[in-house]
Amino acid sequence: MAYKETHNRFTEWWAEVVSWRERHIKERHFVIMLALVVGVVCGFAAQLLKWLIHTIAHLLTSHFSETTGNWLNLVYPVVGIVIVTFFIKYVVKDNVSHGVTRVLYAISRRKSRLKKKHTYASLIGSAITIGFGGSVGAEGPIVYTGAAIGSNIGQAFRLSPRILMLLVGCGAAAGIAGIFRAPIAGMLFTLEVLMIDLTGATVMPLLISSITGATVAYVLEGYGAEFFFSQSEPYQTNRIPWTILLGVICGFVSLYFTRMMFKLETLFSAIPKRWIKISMGGIILAGLIFVFPPLYGEGYESINTLLEGNTQGILDGTIFYGDRINPWSITAFVACLILTKVFATTATNAAGGVGGTFAPSLFVGAMTGFLFAYVFNLLDFGITLSQKNFSLMGMAGVMSGVMHAPLMAIFLTAEMTGGYNLFLPLLIVSTLSYMTILAFEPYSIYTMRLAEKGDLITHEKDRTVLTLLKIDNVIERDFIEVHPEMNLKQMVTVISQCNRNLYPVTDSEGMLKGVVLLDDIRNIMFRPDLYKKMHVSRFMAMPPARIEVTDAMDKVMNTFDKTGAWNLPVVDNGRYVGFVSKSKIFNSYRRVLKHYSDD
Repeated sequence: MAYKETHNRFTEWWAEVVSWRERHIKERHFVIMLALVVGVVCGFAAQLLKWLIHTIAHLLTSHFSETTGNWLNLVYPVVGIVIVTFFIKYVVKDNVSHGVTRVLYAISRRKSRLKKKHTYASLIGSAITIGFGGSVGAEGPIVYTGAAIGSNIGQAFRLSPRILMLLVGCGAAAGIAGIFRAPIAGMLFTLEVLMIDLTGATVMPLLISSITGATVAYVLEGYGAEFFFSQSEPYQTNRIPWTILLGVICGFVSLYFTRMMFKLETLFSAIPKRWIKISMGGIILAGLIFVFPPLYGEGYESINTLLEGNTQGILDGTIFYGDRINPWSITAFVACLILTKVFATTATNAAGGVGGTFAPSLFVGAMTGFLFAYVFNLLDFGITLSQKNFSLMGMAGVMSGVMHAPLMAIFLTAEMTGGYNLFLPLLIVSTLSYMTILAFEPYSIYTMRLAEKGDLITHEKDRTVLTLLKIDNVIERDFIEVHPEMNLKQMVTVISQCNRNLYPVTDSEGMLKGVVLLDDIRNIMFRPDLYKKMHVSRFMAMPPARIEVTDAMDKVMNTFDKTGAWNLPVVDNGRYVGFVSKSKIFNSYRRVLKHYSDD
């Protein structure tokens, strides 16, 4: 009873706070203030996630041998997945995988509203998953966490969906900036991946959140870069042809990574029983990590090994340790890492782990760039390519292709390594990789499934507004139903009772059988001699098309365009629901467009 009274008092007090804010602080100024708050909170959340991952991983692997394989790699990943599965099933009771995709879905279909539990669920789940060896990244979960923080802060102040969308972007930007210490990349992630438009109303809040999140990271971790990189070999212009070739190769590697992950996820999703998924995913993941230990966790230690120029170090802690001096063993090993990373990542998520594809794309990119330069030098074409430099370029290239975000990939790679002197080759590789994959795959790894269902918001205003529209909001349900056995007299009685010129024909179970158009029966309506002879089944017609209640709005508009109709019936598996009119859609479109574009 005391708790209920306390809760009611707090609710009343908070309502007064919100009301005071609405009266005294303009929305534009208030959004700036909230962007700062979101940046600070998300910055600390990112640091907490990194600390948890590193602490768990250190406790489990600090005693591992560097000169041989470690059998515990067969155990840890499976244990981590089991723990996370129980946490998600019995504590969270919601699906928190594919964080970035879920943020995109929340923006497009849920008016940017995320549940309170999402502010911590993916953070805890990914910390356990990655700490125990899950071959995924922490960036997707921190984006989900940051977006949930921004959304819930905005919901607490009863802000509109348009502002909630901006705060979701602020939280995501701050999460990326905080975990990588990369403020520019954080903002670009929101613009390129979450596809929130850069306008006068969005640029300042996004910048503030991103810079604030990075500042928290700098204060707690120091001003150094995320990865240690010292450019000991300057980039020379005669390397440009090989840089161009690397960009194209990164594009095809990105295509392989994206398509293979999509196919593997589809295969795992077809498995009906959870324990089978856990078993299959756990066995695949544990086996791969035992044979290829660099697949353990995010793989950032292996990236640092390459950026430090320690080529032989890539075989430390593996069963191939004795082959470190054999260059072709290193070549084969790194090639296997590139090919198998997508299997390890998919197995982790499909089995029940929580993680993203950010780190895997960086890992595959670094390995691709290194392998390209390493093999090139082994073949001795007369010039030497810097393996460190090309590892860095590969990171930007594969990330650009996988995420369809070339600007973010360029700035993220430069910010988290300090490799600004390589800006030109980073531009070349990222752009060419993006152009290459775009020729084969128009959607990023985050947007493929949303695009397939018509739930994807893009920078195209028309398509975005249609995505934001929901068919439930434009269905008209005040049509009077008639039945096939009704005679003309009964039909005339129905017509006299309403002002519609269109009538759905349904059977006893509510299934749509056809429609009656007033124009089609106008010539017989005033013939009493036909009142009992003519029945609805005689003069009803089939509609030119039917709209399923689950259809996306762009599909609905395509149907209208193909048929030339102004009104079409809406059905739910054949059962009549109502009608949707083109004019109603246009009116809703104008309203949403005005609201969406209002700065």
